[in-house]
Amino acid sequence: MRTLTMRAAILEALSEEMERDEKTVLFGEDVGKFGGINAVTKGLYEKFGNKRVFDTPIAESTIVGAALGMAITGLRPIPELQFGDFVGIAFDEIFNKLGKWRYMHGGSMEVPVTLRLPIGIAGGAGPEHSQSPQALFMHGPGLHIAIPSTPYDAKGLLKTAIRDNNAVLFFEHKVLYDLKGEVPEEEYLIPLGQADVKREGSDVTIIATALQVHTALDAAESLSKEGIEVEVVDPRTLAPLDKETILGSVRKTGRVLIVHEEPKTGGSGAELAAQISEEAIFDLQAPVRRIGGPDVPIAQSLHLEQFYRPSEQQIIDTVMELMEY
Repeated sequence: MRTLTMRAAILEALSEEMERDEKTVLFGEDVGKFGGINAVTKGLYEKFGNKRVFDTPIAESTIVGAALGMAITGLRPIPELQFGDFVGIAFDEIFNKLGKWRYMHGGSMEVPVTLRLPIGIAGGAGPEHSQSPQALFMHGPGLHIAIPSTPYDAKGLLKTAIRDNNAVLFFEHKVLYDLKGEVPEEEYLIPLGQADVKREGSDVTIIATALQVHTALDAAESLSKEGIEVEVVDPRTLAPLDKETILGSVRKTGRVLIVHEEPKTGGSGAELAAQISEEAIFDLQAPVRRIGGPDVPIAQSLHLEQFYRPSEQQIIDTVMELMEY
C-alpha cells in the first residue's frame, strides 16, 4: 500500500470531496494561492478556482459566521482557522450557533460545516499558537469533535465529516502533518464515533489522542520488554464518543491511563475518567490516572515547551505505578 503524510492525506480528502460535490467551498486565512500556513490546501485554488477556494480577512468570527450562513442556505463549507487557539474569537458562532441551530429550529435547517483547526505544540510557537482546546467543545451539545492521529484516520474521518449534515470540529496536530502512514488509494470512510485499538494488550489500557497516541505506542513497546502489555485505544472522535470500545478495553485490563496534550485540569481526560468511573468502577483494579499538560501557559522557549508535552517516560512511570496496585 502507498504511504502518504497526514498533510497529503488531508489534502487528498479535501480535493476528492470538492470533486464529488460542487457545493463544497473552502476558505480561511491564506488558504488560497498561498496554500495554507501549513501547506494543507496547496493547489486547491488552482484546481477549483477562486469561487470555491478563497482567502478571508483575519477575522475568525466572520469566517465561522459566514460558514454558518453558507451551510443553512445550501452550501457545504470547510473553513480553516490558522491556529486552533483562535477559536476563542469565534466561540459564540461555534458554541451557540453551529452546534445548536439545527435543534433550535426544529430540524428545519442543517449545518454541514467542517471547521479545520490546527492544534498542538510545534516549534516554539508560544502560548497563543500551541494549545489544544478541543475539550472546551465537549461541553457543547450538538457539535461533533474529530481528532485523528494517523494519515489513514485523517483522510477517512475528514471525508465523513465533510459529508455529515452536522457541524464537525476537526482538530489536526501540527507535528503530525509530516507523519507518514499507509493510505489506500480506493475510497473509504471512517464513521464518527468509532474508536480504534491501535495496540492490543492485557495489563493496562492507555487512552490517548492525536500526537500522544504515538507517544503511548512508543511507551507500550518499551513496557512490553518489561513484561507489561499495554493496550492503546485511540477514540478518534471525542463527540460522539465510542464508549463501547473504551469500556470494553477497561474491563479487559482493569487499569486505565488517559494521556493528552491538553491541560490536565478540565481536559478531555477528565470526562473520560468520569464516564469510566460511572460505568466500570467495579472492573478497575487501580484508580484511573491521567497525564496532561500542566496548568500554565505553554512556553515559547523551545527548551521549556518540551516540559509541557507528556513524555514517554511519564507514561512508563505511571503505568509501572498502576501495576503495583
